Amino acid sequence: MFSVGPSKPFVERLGPFIADPQAVVDLRRYFGLGLPPGTVPFTGSRFEHLAGGGDRPEVADRITAEDLIAVQTLSVTVPAPVALDILEGRLGTRLSGLLHAIPRDIDMVDADALVVADGSPADQAWGLLCEQYGVNWVIAGKILARKRPRLLPVYDRVVRCAVGRPSSFWLALHAALREDDAALHRQLLELRQAAGLPKTVSALRVCDVVVWMSHRAVGHACP
Repeated sequence: MFSVGPSKPFVERLGPFIADPQAVVDLRRYFGLGLPPGTVPFTGSRFEHLAGGGDRPEVADRITAEDLIAVQTLSVTVPAPVALDILEGRLGTRLSGLLHAIPRDIDMVDADALVVADGSPADQAWGLLCEQYGVNWVIAGKILARKRPRLLPVYDRVVRCAVGRPSSFWLALHAALREDDAALHRQLLELRQAAGLPKTVSALRVCDVVVWMSHRAVGHACP
């Protein structure tokens, strides 16, 4: 079985974000819970819930126009030629084949590392978008996170700045979630419950929002 140990600097940088008491406040603010009148939640709060979610069975293995709109709630846009190819062309067919091979009903913590390793269907889908079609790596990751929110994380420049640049973010996060009998995964579920979020918000998304909100608030200088 393929395995990889968590990078100590990665775990040390991620841990304080999750343990910070501000995390629950930030989650509630992001998802629009208990906001004062006139205050609106972040558009990203609709990312996983728009049109019932990208992983619902009837659309789990194909990328829809709703998925492309959902990605826009995270402040990125799929280039129009690529979007059309996804919806009407060969790219969409190729991505559907790869999505079919990516587990849908599993959390990253419970998946074998091979599921997110180099050469996996998930990695091939990411590479197809980025390397063959020139899609920005942040956008490609968000498309895949929309289709497999429990298995594949949102990862952007703010989060990268906050936690560093492991050789594989997916594998580093996978290892961190499984360390110490899945202690980090349990912490994320506890944060979700404390914030009053529905179970449709995955542990991965809780992690992403907590790190993004905190690091965004203090600003970041990383490219």
